[in-house]
Amino acid sequence: MITSSANSQIKNMILLKKKARERSRQDVFLVEGIKMFRELPAERLQKVYVTPGFLGRPEHERLLEDCDYEVVSEAVFESISDTKTPQGVICVVKQYHYRPEDLTAGAAPLCMALENLQDPGNLGTIFRTAEGAGVTGILLSKDCVDLYNPKVIRSTMGSVYRMPFYYAEDFHGVLRQWKKQGIGLYAAHLKGQRTYDREDYRRPSAFLIGNESQGLTEETAKLADHYIRIPMSGQVESLNAAVASAILMYEARRQRQ
Repeated sequence: MITSSANSQIKNMILLKKKARERSRQDVFLVEGIKMFRELPAERLQKVYVTPGFLGRPEHERLLEDCDYEVVSEAVFESISDTKTPQGVICVVKQYHYRPEDLTAGAAPLCMALENLQDPGNLGTIFRTAEGAGVTGILLSKDCVDLYNPKVIRSTMGSVYRMPFYYAEDFHGVLRQWKKQGIGLYAAHLKGQRTYDREDYRRPSAFLIGNESQGLTEETAKLADHYIRIPMSGQVESLNAAVASAILMYEARRQRQ
């Protein structure tokens, strides 16, 4: 059992928790909690760290039968956990590497294009909602929050394992390529003349969602084929990025059923 936070493995886990650069260098990320552990594809698992309390439950012992795992004292586990009430299991997982074309699979792809999103909870929620709504892939500008941030991973609730995504060095270049492929680009924008439910998303489509406080940049907005708006009452100008994304994605799903 590992009982010291000075242990080299524990020091590395703390680095992986805190540093995006280190996660990228080692090509791994961390997932925490029993649900994320259960859903984790076996071929991507590198190592598991558990507490004695977690290991002591028979159903958990069965989950660990074919895993490379280390037992860590409760006190040391708290130093590598990113939650207030740790569930006693953290996994080191191989990162995913998709290509832009992986996002647009099928005859009528439905994509999300996210520009400079900074809130971890927003990004994770969009991934989870996107899976539920039948989105085929998510494009991210390179300045978006790191998907492998533990807070983002936790918010995806496992959808990170199944939703294709791509961080684009040339975000606008990918959007222009989508336009050439016949994918309609819809910008959620305050200048939208038509409400979101007046457009036809049965065709190949992508929704453009901007930064939480600034919205889409002018350059990105100009690439859109259509500006759409979500009707508002009262003095509200816009919705949370994840909420707005959910409304748009599920309208597309409704039309495609």
